[in-house]
Amino acid sequence: MRVLVAGIGGASLGTEILKCLRMAGTYQAFGCDVSPYAFGHYQDGTVETFVVPTDGYVDAVAELCQRLTIDAVIPGGEEPLRLLMGGEDRLRRAGVRLAGNAPQVVADCSDKGRLFARLAELAVPMPWTMVVVDEAAFARRADVPMPCVVKPASGSGGSNFVYLATSLSDARTYVNALLKEGRTPLVQEYVSEDEGEFTVGILATPAGRLIGSIALQRLFNAKLSVQMRSKAGLVSSGYSQGLIDDFPAVRAQAERIAVAMKNAGPMNIQGRMRDGIFYPFEINPRFSASVFLRAMAGFNEVDLFLKSLLGDGTPAVGPIRSGFYLRSLSEVFVPKTDLKAA
Repeated sequence: MRVLVAGIGGASLGTEILKCLRMAGTYQAFGCDVSPYAFGHYQDGTVETFVVPTDGYVDAVAELCQRLTIDAVIPGGEEPLRLLMGGEDRLRRAGVRLAGNAPQVVADCSDKGRLFARLAELAVPMPWTMVVVDEAAFARRADVPMPCVVKPASGSGGSNFVYLATSLSDARTYVNALLKEGRTPLVQEYVSEDEGEFTVGILATPAGRLIGSIALQRLFNAKLSVQMRSKAGLVSSGYSQGLIDDFPAVRAQAERIAVAMKNAGPMNIQGRMRDGIFYPFEINPRFSASVFLRAMAGFNEVDLFLKSLLGDGTPAVGPIRSGFYLRSLSEVFVPKTDLKAA
């Protein structure tokens, strides 16, 4: 199968997806990015990569797919997912499948206010959460639990512009800062990492049948995995590493959430345990940046989903190799003469 990964920036989801395709060994992998400096252009495992324009992005990707006779295109990040999901009809006319979740699931998860309202409707245990639309109204609130996390309500990435507030005045300051940036703040109760933080991948076929799930309990010994740390607590970064094991209770709770949300593809749920209950604080309707760690453990989500998308039936999941999965950064030298041209 011929697969295009759209969005292959350094230390990103796209470069991890390329690793998964290379590990599977049954794909001809191509990549594209809006930047000639994207790490994936110079990463092993691709047949060829391309620079595509930001203007007319979807048309450019669709035309590239037609020229390369691509079977499926995989969004390599949040922005490519948003753009390509909006242009799925254009891709379909080009004869290519979009390897992503159902549009309704993507819409529900991309707006955190909408997401947590949906979780409340489904009676899912979750941290106290509110969306702030009015600075003065929030300033009058005295019931905000402390400490609390303040982050943008839009977008599905969980580690950008995240603040840990230790007082109401701190929370108001962070809320006002986001409002001034033109962002809608979401304020959420902080759940301690004492009982463990988990990132769980739940994979379903495009028809909504569960393929399987895998859980990683995060470690925070390395700076790479920590967004911020203070006396009040710890906020994790987007780079997960830690212990992959069975974790049946965590996986069962995450699977129930995914099924209730009508998951129809790759989904990643991040949450922390409190009194033995898994409290989600972030749900992304796509592959996550820990996708290659999971593939190393025997759960190659990219390969499994492509088989379900382009083939028939529900692919079987093999045994999981339990153990610690650690990561770091890698480097590459690119001569000036080898820089990828548009």
